[in-house]
Amino acid sequence: MSTTRPYPPGDLGPDSGNAGAAAVSPAPVPAGQVRRLRLAGARGAVARGRDFARQALHDWGWLPAAGADQRAAAEDVLLVVSELVTNACLHAEGPEELRLRCNAKVLRLEVTDLGTGSPAPRTPHRAGRPGGHGMFIVQRLCLDWGVVRNPDGAGKTVWAELAAPS
Repeated sequence: MSTTRPYPPGDLGPDSGNAGAAAVSPAPVPAGQVRRLRLAGARGAVARGRDFARQALHDWGWLPAAGADQRAAAEDVLLVVSELVTNACLHAEGPEELRLRCNAKVLRLEVTDLGTGSPAPRTPHRAGRPGGHGMFIVQRLCLDWGVVRNPDGAGKTVWAELAAPS
């Protein structure tokens, strides 16, 4: 789990005053936007999750991207969705649900599954070897990420937060 940020999940800290903001900004996102996609038993869960996230990004004004920074932010979101859903498919009996929570500063991705394990970046990370890069990618692209166990029994939610494009 990441501990790289001194602020609680969802808080990016003090506003930087929009230094370096792009000339064109995405449309403002209504506070507390949440999208849910049920994936339990679904075939093609990774592609479905990515398509679902792409549509949400389009609805929230991230796509089509007005510039390179916005395009990179959207691509990062789609990559992290792919990695989290893939991990649930490979290591946790498949994903149950994908949730996207968005506000003006942060997009939080959540994938629930019934698995008992905990994801972690492989250490040491060996870039030249196939496989084992998913959580390393998530750790590198996200502001923070973590795991919340289901208090009612088996399963967990793996979450990751990315900064909204400026």
